[in-house]
Amino acid sequence: MSGAGAQLAPCRVPGVMPQGRSPLAHLLHALNQPLTGLQCSLELAVAGPRSTEQYVRTLREGLELTERMRILVEAIRELADTQPAGSEEQELVLLDELVRTTANDLQPVAETRGVRLVVDGAARLPVRADRSFLATLLFRFFESALSLTRAGGALQIAAALEAEHASLMVSWGPGQLPEHSPFSRQQLGLLVVQAAWERTGAEWTSATTDVTQTCTVRLPLVL
Repeated sequence: MSGAGAQLAPCRVPGVMPQGRSPLAHLLHALNQPLTGLQCSLELAVAGPRSTEQYVRTLREGLELTERMRILVEAIRELADTQPAGSEEQELVLLDELVRTTANDLQPVAETRGVRLVVDGAARLPVRADRSFLATLLFRFFESALSLTRAGGALQIAAALEAEHASLMVSWGPGQLPEHSPFSRQQLGLLVVQAAWERTGAEWTSATTDVTQTCTVRLPLVL
């Protein structure tokens, strides 16, 4: 492991979104690259007579670029649709219980992937939130991290009391970089999760070392 240790990047998904740019702006900027590439590829295809092999290669490149755009558009749509409820719909929710329930729901998926799912946290963590939204967000969070965990590794989830906040830390050993990285479906899932947490007023931080990625969420407790 490098001697540099963990590099903290507040409000950021490791390797995905630069600081100072909103998630939506980041996704729209990323969409421009494959869109421009597709236009150039099609313009070359109709510029003059080409061999069958060249046409087939152009079609394959076009399909690849279209797939990349589809993944980005899906993330943009999910980002637009992910909105927390207003304060009038919020209620007292025990975050620790919801974390354990969500992790248990994902246990069969983890076993299929050959990943150990480790949950730690005994403290009672009351927070005010829309229960349905929070449950969906936790599932999306853990599912995205699980999809990035290497086979044979562990996904560690720790819910703890931290001063007047509930701290939720999710840590994993990353596997091989997914296709279309850093704009893969798995990595963009974390970007959408980050944006959703921040919309609830939570603080998001991330840390990356040579062997581990960690995302931490902090929410105010109901005292």
